[in-house]
Amino acid sequence: MSLFIRPRRLPDTTEGGADRDGGPAASEETAGGTPPVVAPPGWFGWRHRWPRTARGVTVGTTVLAGALVLFALLVPNRVERLEVSAFVRLPAEGILLATLLLALPSRWRRIAAVVSGVLLGLLTVLKFVDMGFYQVLARPFDLVLDWILLDDATDFVRESFGRGGQVLAVAGVIALFVALLVLMTLATVRLTGLMVRHRPVAVRTTLVLGVAWITCVTLGVQVTGVPVATKGTAEMLGNRVEQVRAGLRDARVFEKEAAVDAFADTPPDQLFTGLRGKDVLFTFIESYGRVAIDDPAMAGPVDAALKDGTQRLEDAGFASRSGWLESPVTGAGSWLAHSTFLSGLWIKNQQRYRSLTTSDRMTLTKYFRKAGGWRTVGIVPGVRRAWPEGEFFGLDHIYDSEHLGYHGPYFSWTPVPDQFSLEAFERLEHGEADREPIMAEIILASSHNPWSPIARMIDWDDLGDGSVFHGIKKEGTDPKEVWKDPEKVRTEYRRAIEYSLSSLTGWVERYGDENTVLVFLGDHQPVPTVTAGSTSRDVPVTIVAKDPEVLDRVADWNWTDGLKPAPDAPRWAMDEFRDRFMTAYGPRGGGSAAPAP
Repeated sequence: MSLFIRPRRLPDTTEGGADRDGGPAASEETAGGTPPVVAPPGWFGWRHRWPRTARGVTVGTTVLAGALVLFALLVPNRVERLEVSAFVRLPAEGILLATLLLALPSRWRRIAAVVSGVLLGLLTVLKFVDMGFYQVLARPFDLVLDWILLDDATDFVRESFGRGGQVLAVAGVIALFVALLVLMTLATVRLTGLMVRHRPVAVRTTLVLGVAWITCVTLGVQVTGVPVATKGTAEMLGNRVEQVRAGLRDARVFEKEAAVDAFADTPPDQLFTGLRGKDVLFTFIESYGRVAIDDPAMAGPVDAALKDGTQRLEDAGFASRSGWLESPVTGAGSWLAHSTFLSGLWIKNQQRYRSLTTSDRMTLTKYFRKAGGWRTVGIVPGVRRAWPEGEFFGLDHIYDSEHLGYHGPYFSWTPVPDQFSLEAFERLEHGEADREPIMAEIILASSHNPWSPIARMIDWDDLGDGSVFHGIKKEGTDPKEVWKDPEKVRTEYRRAIEYSLSSLTGWVERYGDENTVLVFLGDHQPVPTVTAGSTSRDVPVTIVAKDPEVLDRVADWNWTDGLKPAPDAPRWAMDEFRDRFMTAYGPRGGGSAAPAP
């Protein structure tokens, strides 16, 4: 029998022969008598010319493939967790994936390797997106509801860094997305091939790692306080599945909540009886959060600005009371906070916002129009294109950035400086002779991220058409430089808040009268770069009036005197304000009921 066994030919390891990496073997003569195969010259023959270099490249590529897969499994989805200890861990998902690939038959193994690579690429992209969302919104990306925010993000980049910056940013994101999918797939396929070629070693290694993982979990082994054994990726994906389910359930929950309105049947003549004849101004100061008042690095200057504003208003005959509201969002999402405050519903995501703005829910602004006796207007300088939702809020007229008469420059994202917006309100509405009382919703956008450059206060008589701000903008800081240093970011944020507060109190001091009732508040806390780890969602809220009866109506709220709320001042959820306000300014001893303060 041995006579019929063909002797095995050992591979030729000399130059021109088959290398151990699978290069072509050049025999002296092929079966058909053709000339021997000669390695091609130039680039395509480099493995034969430099076999040691080729082996180094092969080993290096394999190591990089393994590092890339481990990176996908171990990289956290929050910037602050990017530490060396996060990568010195055993991922259960990697061990299970290796076991699966070794167990599958050849055909299914190749398919599984490609699919696994694509999924790992998508997982890595999701983690990077989460990093951005945590940095801005202090929460992960919502796979169901947050896609619309990506368009807002590109608009923000354009307004902050110009069209060129927007194009570069979008191109970079697309290139990174494609590169991650391709490289992760290639890496997974390469590692799968390596395991198959060295199956016994791969099986033993996988078994050892599995035992090590179980041991580390059982003993609670940690490195610098971080568990060595992890299943973080599986937990993250499990949380996302639950997030999707919760989002689908939330639509039904919100529908039930929106159907309840304590004032739906209140006759128009019983609405806001305590404010008849008054100009009522609801003013939102962008990103004016509790951190501006409580943070030691900002508290001094902001406290001085609030005390100065309180004193100047008192000198002009005004009194004020302040408390805290908990916003449904933090970092961004102003429209969710505005609609929460006005609707009396907790608008915590885009799904709820869409449901609200396509419903017949009555907002504070709508109730003022229903009550009669007020012209309802909106000063919304941050709106630069069609805003169909504006009709939902019940405003008789809306002045966006194109209709305030401003001919000055943008201040990064901010289209119109706050002082000019308030002066435009005076010129267009409040200063009109023989007018009816006004209910206005006013958005002050100068304190919107990125807070650089910032306008400064000038003489009200010098505002003109806003052209004066061209020179003021040149004096400001460059956002690209500011955002390299978190402390500079915090400083510019604080200065922006001071400017917004000065603009508002200056307007009341200059144009307010005995019929002025101002309610102003922050819409949400700023981004985590400014809050420095604070999880609070509190924002200050203040009522200012010259008529003492206006503040007497809310005496039982126990708010703090002045523009600065005390640390222990009452704190309500923002969606509670509408009903409390309407109850306080309805008929004394009557009207619709609302939750007790």
